[in-house]
Amino acid sequence: MAVDQKRARIFGVLYLITFVTSIPALALYETVLRHPVSYIAGAGHDNQVLFAALLELLLIIANIGTAVVIFPIVRRVSEELALGYVTARLVECTFILVGIVSMLGIITLHQQVAGAAEGTVAYTLAAIKDWTFLLGPGWVVGWGNGLILGYLMYKSELVPRQWCWLGLIGGPLIIITGTAVMFTGNYPSNSLHSLQAILTIPEFAWELFLGVYCTIWGFRRESPILSGTGANLSGNDAMVVAGSPA
Repeated sequence: MAVDQKRARIFGVLYLITFVTSIPALALYETVLRHPVSYIAGAGHDNQVLFAALLELLLIIANIGTAVVIFPIVRRVSEELALGYVTARLVECTFILVGIVSMLGIITLHQQVAGAAEGTVAYTLAAIKDWTFLLGPGWVVGWGNGLILGYLMYKSELVPRQWCWLGLIGGPLIIITGTAVMFTGNYPSNSLHSLQAILTIPEFAWELFLGVYCTIWGFRRESPILSGTGANLSGNDAMVVAGSPA
């Protein structure tokens, strides 16, 4: 159990790191994403964009870390879903990485003359970054962090069950609104954009809760997959948790 509690706190810290890296990075990218053509034609702030890219690289590490560190624990509930959570995190990080490359491409356009079409290329790269944000944090997260992790936490009782509903409800809301925005060509109306922001709150609260709760308190010691009762387990996994040779 001591090892599991150590993993819990690492899990919580990594989740908090995702907030510390993703939110500032998005703010630092804002000028480039809104005005990519004028950015490459003007003075620009390349170091600002490069720092945002570094933050997102750290975000990728933290994202993958949240899945890897908890895998040995939640696999006691369902190995398939635990692997599904790891996979969802990897897919999300792939979208983030593509977005980083797009932003670095704009930096290259700003520093070097790429010809008469460089404005069009900059606009295209910015559009790719917008799409990666929608499909990764704005869609895949609903499946991974919301539905899959929410269900695993609910079944395992690693955290208070009532909080898990934030993920189980927030995940589908992100999926639905992300799909709606996708069918607008990623140009939602003001009302849809506002609705998406509001419906993202449960998922945001769920992930923030995981970060704070697990960092401070770790996992609930009453959880059956930590106490060794094996209440939610079957087969070899239950024998491992109970301390019997599998």
